[in-house]
Amino acid sequence: MIDNRVKFRHLQTFVEVARQKSVMKAAELLHVSQPAVTKTIRELEEVLGVAVFEKDGRGIRITRYGEAFLKHAGAALTALRQGFDSVSHALHADAPPIRVGALPTVSTRIMPQAMTLFLKEGVPARIKIVTGENAVLLEQLRVGDLDLVVGRLAAPEQMAGFSFEHLYSEQVIFCVRAGHPLLSAGSDLFGELERYAVLMPTRASIIRPFVERFLIANGISGLPTQIETVSDSFGRAYVRQTDAIWIISAGVVATDLADGTLAALPIDTSETKGPVGLTVRADAVPSMPLALLMRTIREAAVEVAKT
Repeated sequence: MIDNRVKFRHLQTFVEVARQKSVMKAAELLHVSQPAVTKTIRELEEVLGVAVFEKDGRGIRITRYGEAFLKHAGAALTALRQGFDSVSHALHADAPPIRVGALPTVSTRIMPQAMTLFLKEGVPARIKIVTGENAVLLEQLRVGDLDLVVGRLAAPEQMAGFSFEHLYSEQVIFCVRAGHPLLSAGSDLFGELERYAVLMPTRASIIRPFVERFLIANGISGLPTQIETVSDSFGRAYVRQTDAIWIISAGVVATDLADGTLAALPIDTSETKGPVGLTVRADAVPSMPLALLMRTIREAAVEVAKT
């Protein structure tokens, strides 16, 4: 039996603190005071009979009881949002939103074609597409702020409560501007890397472990000049203007490679290949527009896999 002491504000506050890992940040986003957030969490803990957060140095972390409750709290909030959206749709003839998180490689290579196919179906829907690091997108999916994530398969411990559908596989490449000195260099390209600035995926990026293992396997334990970024706009502009080397998923720069403005160094990176696909909450039932969008993403992925 559900305890009638649990209110919407308890779930909303709990989920926001869990997502931000900070009472202060959650209070700012919820537009309430920090004491109000703390009081609400304590009320929830009294109802549950367990602590959902604990101190971790100067910050906080979620307990195992909190982790168990988070999945259901996030699902409850998602159901409420969908209910409100349905009422709004009935009142204002406005389609419910579809919120999609996409890694940069997918935003560049898959989503434009998928959206073109989706719009041809004539289904009224508001689409929101956001990009970011894989871990951030999955956390937003977990708490109900996203309906779908399109990107690489995460580590097993990050996939609890999720369902993944494989679409295609993609590898990392070493990308440089057209006319770069290394394009005409000899076979020892790895020995030349330390002479140049290297754009690396950030440590939270899904492809970072693939890149680190690949470099170590080829005798490179560290690079003197590294710039960590997940910004494809910065990476593209910087590499075009300098002799920097960009280690990036092939899909992000597929158009640049095709038009000749960028080029891939002749390095065999096939071992960095990883699955790209659709991730949804395992307990979620896609709405008709979301199911249609997922179908058009699959169709777009088939076309990409042929190139």
